[in-house]
Parts: sequence; structure tokens; C-alpha cells
Amino acid sequence: MAKTDTLNIRIEPELKKQVESTLNDLGMNIAEAVTIFFKQVVMTDSIPFVIKKHKYSDELIAAIKEADEMLKNPDKYQSFNNVDELMEDLNNDN
Repeated sequence: MAKTDTLNIRIEPELKKQVESTLNDLGMNIAEAVTIFFKQVVMTDSIPFVIKKHKYSDELIAAIKEADEMLKNPDKYQSFNNVDELMEDLNNDN
């Protein structure tokens, strides 16, 4: 057997539990997954997956701002207790 070295890392307990569960379903443990990751780093001479920040569309950002405005100023906006009320209002606007 090849000589091994020890690697100590800190990780949030809940994340570790989730990772262990997923890896268990795949038939491996954390050490095996880390070894696979490291081998891919060496083989590709890079991180073997894309790392990027989420980019939200302008439309989504506008919708979030609108929803935030509605929450902060509910008196400015009409609300409905159920879909029937909404549909009735929509039909009366014609």
C-alpha cells in the first residue's frame, strides 16, 4: 500500500453531514472523494469545475426590488385574499 499523509480541514458540521450522506450514496467516503478531487486538480492543472458568483438578471433584480417595496409599503398596493378576488378584480378592469 502507498504511503499516505494526513490532511486536517475545518468544515461546518451540517455541511459535513450532507456531504457524507451524498458520498455514502455514491459508495465512497470523504477521503476517497478528496483524493479524486486532488487527482483531477493535477490532471487538469486547474480546479476541475467552474467556480463563479451567481449573476442575477436585471429582470429578477427589478422584481426583487419591487417585492421589497411592496413589503415595506403595503398600503400603496392592492392585495387579495384569494384567487377568486384577484380574478374578479381583473375581470372588472376590462
